[in-house]
Amino acid sequence: MSVACLFPGQGSQSKGMGRDLFDRFADWTREANTILGYSMRDLCLEDPEGRLGQTEFTQPALFVVNAMTYRARLEDGKPAPAFVAGHSLGEYNALLAAEVFDFPTGVRLVQERGRLMGEVRGAGMSAVIGLGPDRIREVLGASDAGRALDVANYNSLEQTVIAGPKPALAEIKPALDAAGARAVIPLNVSAPFHSRYMQPVQDAFDRFLGSLSFRPPVIPVISNLGAAPYAPDAIRETLAGQIANSVRWLDSILFLLREGVTDFEETGPGTVLTKLVAQIRKRA
Repeated sequence: MSVACLFPGQGSQSKGMGRDLFDRFADWTREANTILGYSMRDLCLEDPEGRLGQTEFTQPALFVVNAMTYRARLEDGKPAPAFVAGHSLGEYNALLAAEVFDFPTGVRLVQERGRLMGEVRGAGMSAVIGLGPDRIREVLGASDAGRALDVANYNSLEQTVIAGPKPALAEIKPALDAAGARAVIPLNVSAPFHSRYMQPVQDAFDRFLGSLSFRPPVIPVISNLGAAPYAPDAIRETLAGQIANSVRWLDSILFLLREGVTDFEETGPGTVLTKLVAQIRKRA
């Protein structure tokens, strides 16, 4: 049996997540609170100000809960996985699990990433259901509206997310419907994440990363950018490049299947990644 731990990203957050973890890992709870300047417990369990769905708060909250979930897994006696991967924000947890950086460094990384990404406004994202990614790219390439859009997430053969200006998203919907999409669903997000429109954020985050040092992974970390293990000498470039480029989740899972992974453990709140893996395995 070969196991891969998968860490969820933005969209998997929910009020009440981490309820059994904050007391168990009081040291990490205190560290996160000190770095962030607010109570992680209050944000995740009570969310009195309704901030859990805001990017600058969502990303640190998910990182902390994912990290504690993985720590609990190890302390409960499960062996280290053969591979780790994370969807977008979750990739930072995969890198933490692989000891590329320590917990407080990870909190600072996602705090800055969430702050920068949370400042972007305008444009949007839509999930295209039931149409393969190759066909989606053909449709996008056939019109000016489509060429203004990027594929943000290759989630599975059944689900692809596109991003860009909202008028272009609205204009391309009839063409996607005509091509056979079962649904084209606008997403409740503030910005066109993982698209060309995030390039200024990527540049700013790359400068921030320049002040940090990283260790080679002790477990192979499958990157969203390349759908292959991180190169030890390219951690900064790979992390920064993730922001304005597609999340290649479909290719990442196909890579892990080719590597002989038999069990995928979603290590964090929700079952979003478990469902995507099931779709990919069914079609693969």
